[in-house]
Amino acid sequence: MLDWIGSERPDILCLQELKAARHQIPPALTGLEEYWSCWHGEAAYSGVALLVRKSCAAAEPVFAHPEFDHETRIVTADVVGITVASIYVPNGGKDFGAKIRFLEAMAAYTARLASDGRTAVLCGDMNVARTDMDVHPRERKADAIGQSPHERERFEGVIASGLVDLGRALDPGNDQLFTWWPPWRNMRQRNIGWRLDYVLASAGLAAKAVSCPSFREVGTSDHAPVVATLSL
Repeated sequence: MLDWIGSERPDILCLQELKAARHQIPPALTGLEEYWSCWHGEAAYSGVALLVRKSCAAAEPVFAHPEFDHETRIVTADVVGITVASIYVPNGGKDFGAKIRFLEAMAAYTARLASDGRTAVLCGDMNVARTDMDVHPRERKADAIGQSPHERERFEGVIASGLVDLGRALDPGNDQLFTWWPPWRNMRQRNIGWRLDYVLASAGLAAKAVSCPSFREVGTSDHAPVVATLSL
């Protein structure tokens, strides 16, 4: 992780599924001198983090958790006039209703941001494959959690307030663009996966996006880093 941060040098880094309280995170990460950071997690479950390079924010930003946050699933900060959020949507396997309520609350949140004229970037593990194209043909199941019409409809509600799915907007024809792979049978190496991780940006900001690939070869998680580059 530290090697990747050192080589990629992201201005803003969003992490999900920490499964650790702050005191359980190695100081080498929580004490990165070049970043302001918020580590919002609990032991063994869920958790998100948001790191902002100090060159992008002279003073420590105010990190916040919208009212629909539960199980340490969202942290936000305003950086150079942009509301940035690191989000971990519930999987839905344990409590499908909680996932739907979370997505509905997210839709209301993005609508409020838009009505207030805020520019926003929502990053993270949304746990919804937006379309069939976002799932390898061998993994497609209409009733599978993460692919159901009910979830997709709610996720489209999140995007409907003027957000752009950068990964798909910049690579519209790529049916091999995945960010998560089942951790068995060499699925990652064979690229038999799902696209569950997104960078969603307000339209004006999205127009300045240069790239938003998924790096399947990076890391040991079952998810890949998704890196959005914007020319501001």
